[in-house]
Amino acid sequence: MVFTLGLQKKVEQNFNMQITKEKEMTMFDKLKGAIGISNRMQTPRVEKVVVSVGVGKITDKKKFELIIDRLTKITGQKPSMRPAKKSIATFKVREGDISGYQVTLRGDRMHDFLDKLIHVAFPRTRDFRGIRASSIDEMGNITIGLKEHTIFPETSDEDLRDVFGMAITIVTSATDATSARALLAELGIPFKKEE
Repeated sequence: MVFTLGLQKKVEQNFNMQITKEKEMTMFDKLKGAIGISNRMQTPRVEKVVVSVGVGKITDKKKFELIIDRLTKITGQKPSMRPAKKSIATFKVREGDISGYQVTLRGDRMHDFLDKLIHVAFPRTRDFRGIRASSIDEMGNITIGLKEHTIFPETSDEDLRDVFGMAITIVTSATDATSARALLAELGIPFKKEE
């Protein structure tokens, strides 16, 4: 009984899910002065999150299965294969060869993944000093590269030989980089302090 209460308090303190969904609901009041919007429908939102892993020169079927399994555990959704569109002889790639795996998250899974990324994965990243604001493109999207998938709690006990990196693209409805930065900072994305 005592253990359960202690565990429940610890979970509530460290890992409060659905934070981003609640913040997105009150975003208009916080952003209307910062980016100059007058209508609630103009408020930028996170539309989707795309998690992708390139397999490179890996040809081992067990590695492919490991990547699929880990991505499924991390995102809660099975990844889809991304085949090569055309053959390139210099890279020894044939048309139809698997070049990577990708997961597109929307709705509740997207919000859960963002909460996990911001509040669990980023603090567990070695030598993490924040994300550069220059990584936001003109369209208002941001792509974050991670070197190790082991920063997520579902895969923390991995063998070092099986570690792979991933790219996380957060697609927003913002029309420019400044409104996207205001949105992402309000959601809790840790940006580097500008000097």
